Formats: sequence, C-alpha cells, structure tokens
Amino acid sequence: MAGIQYLLWLSTRRGLSQRHQVELLERFGGAERVYFAGRAEFEELGLTAEARGSLCDKSLDQPQRILERCDRLGLFLLSCQDGAYPERLLQLSDYPLVIYGKGRLFRFDEEVALAMVGSRQCTAYGVKIAGRMALGLARAGALVVSGLAQGIDAASLKGALQGGGPVVSVLAGGVDVVYPARNGWLYEDVAARGAILSENPPGTRPDGWRFPLRNRILSGLCLGTVVVEAAERSGALITAHDALDQGRDVFAVPGPADGPMSAGTNGLISRGEAKLVRTAGDILCEYEGRFAHKLRHVPPLTQEESDQRLDAVPTPPPEPDPKPPGPPEEQALPVAPHSALEQMGEEQREIFFLLSEKSLTADEIVGRTEIPARRVNTALTLLQAGGYLEELPGRRFAAAVRFEEQE
Repeated sequence: MAGIQYLLWLSTRRGLSQRHQVELLERFGGAERVYFAGRAEFEELGLTAEARGSLCDKSLDQPQRILERCDRLGLFLLSCQDGAYPERLLQLSDYPLVIYGKGRLFRFDEEVALAMVGSRQCTAYGVKIAGRMALGLARAGALVVSGLAQGIDAASLKGALQGGGPVVSVLAGGVDVVYPARNGWLYEDVAARGAILSENPPGTRPDGWRFPLRNRILSGLCLGTVVVEAAERSGALITAHDALDQGRDVFAVPGPADGPMSAGTNGLISRGEAKLVRTAGDILCEYEGRFAHKLRHVPPLTQEESDQRLDAVPTPPPEPDPKPPGPPEEQALPVAPHSALEQMGEEQREIFFLLSEKSLTADEIVGRTEIPARRVNTALTLLQAGGYLEELPGRRFAAAVRFEEQE
C-alpha cells in the first residue's frame, strides 16, 4: 500500500509533466526516494518553482483519498512497478506512473491491440467504414482501442462490440467521468465487455488540454493506429504522429480527394507515413505471423451483412453543433493557470506568445519562428485542443486565453 501511495503522490504533483515524473522516478530510483528527498536535491534539477514547491509538500492525504475513492467505485490501479503493467507503455519516455481502470484487466503485450481514431465531425462514409473495419477486427480476435467521443470513436467501439470482441476506451478525464454524457450507454457497454482506462484520478474533468496527452496512451498500448477519417488539423493526427514517434504502425483509410474530412488521412498516405487500408484484412495481414495464436480465420462478412449488424446498434440523435466563438477581445480573454503554460513545450510557448500579439497564419508562423511546418501544425493542433488558441477566418490563429501572472 505504501508503495502505491508514493507513486500516487508523485503523479499528482503540480507543475510536473509526465516526462518529468518519469525522469525523477528514474533519477532517484523510486517514488519513495523522491518523496523523502529534500528541497536542496530538487533545486539542482532545473524544475519550476511550482514543481519544487509541490515536491516539498509531503502530505499523503490526496493519495489516500484517491485510494479510498477507487475502493468505493470498484476501480483497479495498475502502477508502473506492477508485473501486469504493459511493457509497450514502459517503452515511452513519458509513460504514466499509474493507470486507473474499470472493468477487465488486459495483458496488452499479448494482444493484437489496434487503436482506431478519427474525427468527431465525421461523414456517413467514415462512420460506415469505421464500423465495418472494427467489426472485422473484433471477429478475427483483435482488440479495438479508442476514445469515447462521438464520430469515429463511437462507430469503432460499436462495430467491435457487434463483432463479439472486447473493447477498451482510454479517457482524458477520470474513468468515472462519462464524456460526452450522451454516450453513457456506450460507456456502460465498454466497461461490461472490456475496460475503461485513464492516467488521471477518478473525478478528473476531461479538460481540452488533457486529450492530446491521452493520445500517447492510445497509441502506446497498441501495435498500430488506424486513422479512419481526419481533417487537415485533427486531434487524430496527433495520435498518428505519436504512434510514428513510438515506432508503431500507422494505417489510414483513403477518402475523396476533395473531402475536408479525408485531408488528414490522405496526407498521411501520400507522405508515406501510413499504409493505405480499406478492410480489416489489410491490417490483420501485418500481424498474422507473429500472433497466429491470437488471430482467428473467419469467413468475411459481405458489406450487406456487416451493415445489417451495425444498423442494429442504437445511435442517440445528433446534438446541434456549438456556435463557433467569435474573435477574442484581448481584455475579455479568460484566464488560464500559469502551470499550464509551464507544461507546454518550448515551441508551443513560442508560438502562443507570438499569437498573443497578433493573429497569424501557419505559414507566417513558420517564417517568423523558423520552426518546421510539420511541427508548427502539430503545435497549433495541441494548442487548439487545449483551448489556448482560436482559428479565425482566413485560417489565421490567435490566442484564446491569457495566463495568470506568476507570483
């Protein structure tokens, strides 16, 4: 019990990124040694004042409350020191120290786990392809992993469930926080047939900035990531690039050449970053040799048979799209905590400060910063997902928040 308390303590320190948590764990040789280290030992590590102050707070009340809440909710905890912790995640430089779970505990290293991601505002084509593909993967014995969002996430989970397979959802908030709320029925099905996972303690709100961080776990748990439909700047592309950085496979479904929701997937294919796939078989053939004991050879369903199965799944009525925000007024910008600024990467901070002064296009940012275009686009996507930037007419970007002054 004491060991997990120290890991929970370290994982909940303010001002520490996941990468910093791992570096501290490895530098000191364990969370307990980090806990008993003194202020002088933290001073020489180049941490922020907030991080150093948080590390000097030795109260274990918060870890104890987390453990008690997990017990009440029937959740399981998986720490990076447990034998069941996925080796696939330990290969990441910013692996989560603790994973919270609801449902079934999978041995991911033995699974043909495949992440399926794509746009929330997807087309009917994307929903159909995601459902068919997930159904085929599940029937063959693969484990489909996704988020819980509307669009491709939901279509993938429904398809896999209709294929008779277990599924896993990785959430940006706590495992007990259903988001979006209208997917509560799907959340219950996933928990009953598979697992809900998160790196965040129960009760954590799914704030926008948590989704890009969550994506590295989606891709990290899996052998490959399948992008079904994604716009040119989509959170799904963050997951694809995470998978590439992690040395995992990336697959993409092609779409119409002029389709906005296929610009991202077509781009991945054209740049050679993803294998073009149209069916589950196009993916499974990559793993049949290594996982012959896990995969089953089943007669493929016709498109009509697949669609009949998928049509049997209830789908809640669509909600109206939220009204797009107008141009931010500098004095009326909401205030964000300074700790969020410190958790940004250096390039993200540079771009944010530049856009705090005036709105710019992506090309103008490249010209002013000399940051490569791909990294600018990735930073813009992360900043938008976190709610720190707003896209204006003419594909210009501007700051959507201002950060509180550091004391």
